[in-house]
Amino acid sequence: MSAANGKNGSPDIPAGPRPEPLRFYGTTWVDHDHGYPARRVGLAVGSLAVAAAACFVLRVAYQGLQIADIGSFVSLLMIVMFAICSALAFRHTWSGFTSRPDPDRQASMRGLLAIGFVGSLLAYFFRTFTEAPGEKLHREEYEKAREEYEKRTTRRSGNPSRKRRGKQPG
Repeated sequence: MSAANGKNGSPDIPAGPRPEPLRFYGTTWVDHDHGYPARRVGLAVGSLAVAAAACFVLRVAYQGLQIADIGSFVSLLMIVMFAICSALAFRHTWSGFTSRPDPDRQASMRGLLAIGFVGSLLAYFFRTFTEAPGEKLHREEYEKAREEYEKRTTRRSGNPSRKRRGKQPG
C-alpha cells in the first residue's frame, strides 16, 4: 500500500524512471527491503536443491543407459555432452548477470541452455551469495537513468520567457 498524496486520493509516485523488477525479487533490490535477504537465502537454497534433484535425474538416466547396455562410447558421449553444455550454460548465465545478452545469440543458445540447465542453476546459486542475480546490471542502468533524468529536470527550471537576453544591437 502506498500513501495518498492528499489531493485526489492517488498514490504518491516519484517522478522519473522506475526500477526494472528482477525475477523473484520484484523491485526489492533497490532498497534491500520487504524480505530481500530472506528471498536471497531462499532462492540460493532452492536453486541448489533443484540442481541436486536435476543431477539425481541425470544419474537415473545414465543408469538407464547402462542397463540398456548401449556401449561405453554413448555413455561417455552423454557425460561429455552434459558437462560441456553445463559449463557453457554456467558461463552464459553468469555473464548475463553483468551485461544484457544479445537476443539473437540467446535464441541460438536456447537448446544448449536447456541441456546444460544444471550449469544455469549453479550460476544462479553462486550469484546469490553476492547479490540478487542481475542486481548490479539493473542498479547501474537505474542510477544512470536517474542521473540523466535529474540533469534534464534541473536544466529546465525557471520561466524561459523571463530569460535575460544580451544587449540588443542597435
